[in-house]
Amino acid sequence: MTKIYTKTGDTGETALFGGGRVKKNEARVDAYGEVDELNACLGVARAHGADPELDAWLGRLQAELFTVGSMLATPRGTKAWEAIPKIQAAWIADQERAIDTFDAEIGPLTSFIMPGGTPLASALHLARTVCRRAERKVVALHAAGEIDVLPVTYLNRLSDLLFTLARVANKRAGVKDVPWTPPR
Repeated sequence: MTKIYTKTGDTGETALFGGGRVKKNEARVDAYGEVDELNACLGVARAHGADPELDAWLGRLQAELFTVGSMLATPRGTKAWEAIPKIQAAWIADQERAIDTFDAEIGPLTSFIMPGGTPLASALHLARTVCRRAERKVVALHAAGEIDVLPVTYLNRLSDLLFTLARVANKRAGVKDVPWTPPR
């Protein structure tokens, strides 16, 4: 039986997929850690009982995020890089079509809204903010020339989709978005 603990990270280092060891606070590890947290947030959202259409989307996004994470954890130019799945530009186009379709269902946004509503919508709003944080980490990797722009674009569009899905979850549950009213 293989044990879950290896003790190889006890000194603050981890192995990258495809070889090499780096400190656990290295930018690449930070980026794929954020994507892993986002994936867990989507799992929490799904646990709140999304309808079949939204659940299918969330399941698909979780699978795609594993691909994003594997790309971030694998240095280009390694043998492993050639073997791992890659983000497909079609995924981003599918996200855009979904946003457009769901926007037609929920109607135009006329003001900033407060994150919240149903437990599902609240979890999706939280996932959106984690997605934005992951995106910032991935932007740093892109700026350093470590990765191409596709993971940045994917996460940018995903945060928009998660915002839209949160609004859809509220609408389908009969819960209105709460507009932001600046304090006076």
